[in-house]
Amino acid sequence: MAQKRSSIVGGLLLVLVGIVLLLFQFVPGLADWVRIEWSWPLFVVGVGVLMLVYAIVGGVPDMAVPACVVSGIGLLLYWQNLTGRWDTWSYAWTLIPGFGGVGTMVAALLAGKAKQLWEGVWGILVSAILFAVFASFLGGVRVLGNWWPALLIVLGILLLGRTILRPRS
Repeated sequence: MAQKRSSIVGGLLLVLVGIVLLLFQFVPGLADWVRIEWSWPLFVVGVGVLMLVYAIVGGVPDMAVPACVVSGIGLLLYWQNLTGRWDTWSYAWTLIPGFGGVGTMVAALLAGKAKQLWEGVWGILVSAILFAVFASFLGGVRVLGNWWPALLIVLGILLLGRTILRPRS
């Protein structure tokens, strides 16, 4: 039953995307109205949102992880496209594990698995620390000044503690 439902949802989403793309092909002023040169990253966000709809309606909670990664990258691209700050890719890539962490949390909520929520929090925490380190090191956000290596030490201690203190399965 779940496989049939997910196939129906997937098929409907593909039909919807096809209709929208056909409209762009055959309605000449639509692309000008949408201003694709500025809003193209929102199409990436839209794909992520459609994947999330598929996860929810199709009963495939794990699809929330790639949905959040795709949407997060789309939002990041949108910000970079608006500001022209493409140089931030040198450290913005560190946000991707955090997008995956958000997706893990959403998947956990959809599946009713509270234990997985902490895995998502861990992904977000690692992502935030890596972002702060790389942004400081590469000249982005200089909030940490010369103390950014201390975050690497904190992350290392967290990894060690998590590994050592984790009960064997």
